[in-house]
Amino acid sequence: MKLVLLDAGTLGKVDLSLFDKFGAFKQFSITNKEDALNRVHDCDVIITNKVVIDKKIMQECKNLKLICLAATGTNNVDLVFAKEKGIVVKNVAGYSTASVAQATFTLLFSLIGSSCYYDDYVKSGEWSKSPIFTHLEKEFFEIKDKIWGIIGLGNIGKEVAKIAAAFGAKVVYYSTSGVNRDEVYERRSLDNLLHESDIISIHAPLNDKTHNLIQKLELSKMKKGGIVLNMGRGGIINEKDLAYAIDNFGILAGLDVGEFEPIKENNPLLGLKNLNHIVFSPHVAWASKEARKTLVDLVAKNIEEFIKGLENGKRA
Repeated sequence: MKLVLLDAGTLGKVDLSLFDKFGAFKQFSITNKEDALNRVHDCDVIITNKVVIDKKIMQECKNLKLICLAATGTNNVDLVFAKEKGIVVKNVAGYSTASVAQATFTLLFSLIGSSCYYDDYVKSGEWSKSPIFTHLEKEFFEIKDKIWGIIGLGNIGKEVAKIAAAFGAKVVYYSTSGVNRDEVYERRSLDNLLHESDIISIHAPLNDKTHNLIQKLELSKMKKGGIVLNMGRGGIINEKDLAYAIDNFGILAGLDVGEFEPIKENNPLLGLKNLNHIVFSPHVAWASKEARKTLVDLVAKNIEEFIKGLENGKRA
């Protein structure tokens, strides 16, 4: 079999040698749209994280049997046409739960603890000049007894809820699908969650129900000094409205995702009057070294199970 990984660069430093056992394996760090077809035209298996595999590519790939997504999302593959052509599409799930949950708190602590400010204060030599032992210019608050609202109570949302509760927060949630009825935490309407929460974290997928779910009206309902953390997808929060809300409504934000990635230079969130009221990470929450190893292992498992299925079919 011939296998190709189109965007190995998105996986960072991770051992990919386990794919060699399946056949002739090639990898590319980055694949542009123009190069994709040339790189996969004779392959049996395509592995992709974000490179789009559309109808045109599948039509031209006469040997293509399997598309493996090195991700949970499947929006970069034309699933309808793949099914028509009998091409199997496999994704992976659950590999990044601990990583994203931990990253959620990393962003939160950066905001409420003003860690960058205090680190700079010490390293600049200002603390050495102080007449007292401490410096309390930036106040911070405890998670204990705060209300933590979770939008999207899937595996990651539940893990965040568990940790927040361990800190002493009261956890409530809003179900973006409308069908989630968790027995541990109290369910809220979106309006009620926005009104009462001190901290809100988003762990929902991007779909018709969640696109632009949080706009200016919703942001205006948050408490002054409230925090919103988007660990789901960038399009869930309207970024222009969020920029306005940070500068005018007194809220704070932590973002691991953007509507366009990488973030555009003219994004309004980069031009805030109150830039200290927002912290960013460049879509890395999913990517602890443990999560990336698990991801690659699960992709390999998908390939192995597919090959076994083919062999069993032949024997039958």
